[in-house]
Amino acid sequence: MSKANYQWLRIPQGPRLAVATLPDSECAALTIHVPAGSRDEHGLPAGLAHFVEHMVFKGTSRRTARDLSFEIENAGGQLNACTSEDQTVYEGRGEAEMLPILADVLADMVWHATFPESEIALEREVIGEEITMYREAPSDHIGDLISAALWHDHPLGNPISGTMESIARIDRAALTRFRDRHHFREDVVIAAAGPFTAEEVLRAIQPHLPKKFHAAEPVLPFHRNGSPARSVDDRRETDQLQLSLAWHTPGRHSPTRHALRLLSSMLGESSSSRLFLELREDRGLCYQIGSDVTLFHETGAFEINAGLDPESREEALSCIHREIDDLVANGPRPGELERAKRLAIAQSKLAFESTSAHATWAGEGMLDFDRIPSTEEWRNSILAVTDEEVRAIAREIFVNQQAATAEIGPLIG
Repeated sequence: MSKANYQWLRIPQGPRLAVATLPDSECAALTIHVPAGSRDEHGLPAGLAHFVEHMVFKGTSRRTARDLSFEIENAGGQLNACTSEDQTVYEGRGEAEMLPILADVLADMVWHATFPESEIALEREVIGEEITMYREAPSDHIGDLISAALWHDHPLGNPISGTMESIARIDRAALTRFRDRHHFREDVVIAAAGPFTAEEVLRAIQPHLPKKFHAAEPVLPFHRNGSPARSVDDRRETDQLQLSLAWHTPGRHSPTRHALRLLSSMLGESSSSRLFLELREDRGLCYQIGSDVTLFHETGAFEINAGLDPESREEALSCIHREIDDLVANGPRPGELERAKRLAIAQSKLAFESTSAHATWAGEGMLDFDRIPSTEEWRNSILAVTDEEVRAIAREIFVNQQAATAEIGPLIG
């Protein structure tokens, strides 16, 4: 694993700065983590946070959209961004010498985008094509459906890209208000990784920061109210059934989070996992099956997704529930937890060969935990998980909680 020295500091009258110093790295990664995403759209059109993310690439008072791309790519770098339920991340990468350029261009985009009316109309069409692309790919669209089933009417259940109807209601005023409300928050985190100190990154970024940041507004919390689990069914011209099940979990601050991730690894995240071996290898019921965990501040989701022949639906569900029941009753099998731990640690070591991974780790650590956990601390927490802790979190999730379900399958009749 690439060794990094993590530091953070509070920029005076500004956001926090998190830096991973990698003395031998030849690369730079700079990220700006805005702690707002689709869950912040309560009372607003779905897809607004994602629309803002697209529009910051469309020009500032100093640069056109082409200027933004060419200035970075002419120097050999890359720009990217993504929106999730609870954050929007803007990223620049390149050779270490590019840090000043990355700082200038990213800051210009994030805080000085102008949202030209002509570009809004064009980007609405682009996002519409993105929505259509996901809608027409059942293995992608199932994610939106299971979110709607699990989170009910809370914004966590909205599609991150929005819908055709919701993006049609987004205008320049809405984009500007959302940007001004969230991009200038005091809890924004700037993160960097490369062969430089926190002081060197501060000198690069500070001249480009806005003069004023404001306090964050509270987000609408999610409360499980005992409502019955929902089921969403989408029928269309297709030969395959996409099936998804989801359960509520504790949030990212729960002490059970490490056991929860190892539970998912054992159940469906690798070719040695229970569901892969049982449904794909032993029974040939599906080509793709997997599980995943998504954690937010106060809640989370455990999901199982499969693509299979519609005639195999009942047998597949029976197999899934049988493996879940076995974990609840008996916990991990001999050697199963140790294998999951080795996989988790090895995958993290591979990931941390990337400069971008260190910047993301530092930025999300500050955003989620107000500190940067060391990789050794995380590794030790994984190694400390016991069989009984895995069994306990399996009981907490799966016992007395009915799964939300979503299906995309062929037309009936």
